[in-house]
Amino acid sequence: MGDTRIDRGRAAWWAIGATLTAALVYVVYTFVGTFVLGFFLYYATRPVYRRVDRHLRSSSVAAVVSLLVLALPVVVLLSYTTAVGIQELTRVLNAPQIDLTTVEALVQPYVDVSRAVQDPQSLLGQPSVRAAINTTLRSAGQYAGFLGTAFVHLFAVITIAFYLLRDDTRLAEWFHSRFADSDGVVRAYTAAIDADFSNIFFGNILFAFITGVIASITFNVLQIVFPSSLSIPYPTLMGLLTGAASLIPVVGIKLVWIPLLGWLAVAAARSGGGYGFVAVFGVVAAVVIDFIPDLVVRPYVSGRDLHLGLVMLAYVFGPLIWGWYGIFLGPMVLVFVVHFARLVLPELVAGEGIAPVPAGADDTPASEADPESAADPDDTAA
Repeated sequence: MGDTRIDRGRAAWWAIGATLTAALVYVVYTFVGTFVLGFFLYYATRPVYRRVDRHLRSSSVAAVVSLLVLALPVVVLLSYTTAVGIQELTRVLNAPQIDLTTVEALVQPYVDVSRAVQDPQSLLGQPSVRAAINTTLRSAGQYAGFLGTAFVHLFAVITIAFYLLRDDTRLAEWFHSRFADSDGVVRAYTAAIDADFSNIFFGNILFAFITGVIASITFNVLQIVFPSSLSIPYPTLMGLLTGAASLIPVVGIKLVWIPLLGWLAVAAARSGGGYGFVAVFGVVAAVVIDFIPDLVVRPYVSGRDLHLGLVMLAYVFGPLIWGWYGIFLGPMVLVFVVHFARLVLPELVAGEGIAPVPAGADDTPASEADPESAADPDDTAA
C-alpha cells in the first residue's frame, strides 16, 4: 500500500508538472514573436553590457545603460528622419508654385465653412457627416488599440532583455546544475548555441552599422561628383537609413537605393540629360552598397561558424514560415539543428556514447569549455 501511495503521489506531481509545462508552452507560443525579439535584443546588447558591467557595481544599472546605448541611435535616427520629413512638407506647402485656389474651388461645394459656422447643428445633422464622424472614431479606437498593444509588446521585449542581461549567468548555472549530464554534452551544446546566437544577432547590428557608414560615404561622394540637377536628397540620412534597412535580409538595402535610383531617373528626365550619372549610381549602389557588404562583410560579422548559404536561407524562409519574427526565429532554429547534427547526431546514428565534441575531434572535457566565450566547440576541441 505504501508503494501505491508513493506512485500515486509521483503521478500527481507529474500531472501538475505537465499542466504547468503546457501552460508555459501556450504562453510562449502565443507571444513567440515577443520572446524571440527579446532574445534578439539581449544578444545584440550583451557585448555592450559586459563592457559596461566591468565599470559599474550594479548589474541592473549596467543593463539599463546598455539598452539605452542601443536605443539612442534608433531614437536619433527616427527623430532626424521625422524632422527632415516635416521640413520638406513645410517647404512644399510654402512653395510659391503651389496654387491652392483650384483645390479650394473644388472643395467649396462640399464643405461650406461659412454655413457650418452659422448653423453647426445642421451640419452635424447630415447623415454623411455623422457617418464620417463614426468612421473616424472607430478608426481612432482601432489605432489606439494597436498602439496600446504595440507598447505592451515593446515593454515585454525590453523586460525580457533586461532580466536576461542581468541574470543570464545565474540562469545558466541553474540550468546546468539541473540538466547537465556527466559527459558534459549539454554544456558543450548550449555553449555552441550561445556563441552562434551572439555572432549572428550582434553581427546583424554590427553589419548594419558598417553598411550605414559605407552607404553614407558612397552617397556623399556621388553627391560631389553629380551635377546639381541630379542631387541625392540628404545623402547622409539615406546612408543611415540604408544601414537600418540592412537588418531586413535580402531586400532591405534595396528598399533604399532602388527608390533613389527612380528619383534620379525622374530628375534626369525632367532636366533632359544626365542618364549616364543615373546608370553610374545604379551600378555603384548595387556593387558597393548592396553586393560587396553582403558578400564580404556579412560572413565576418554574422554567422562566422555557420555556412553563409544556410544563414541566408534561414533569413529567407524564416519570415515565410513564421511571419515577421521569422527573421530572428529562422536563424535560431538553424543554430539548434546545426549543432545537434554536429555534436549529437553522429553518435546517435552510430549507437555510440555521446561525447561533448563533434565526431572525429579529440576528446576534451566539456567542463573546460567556457560558455562565455564566442569560440566554436571545434576550435576548443582542436
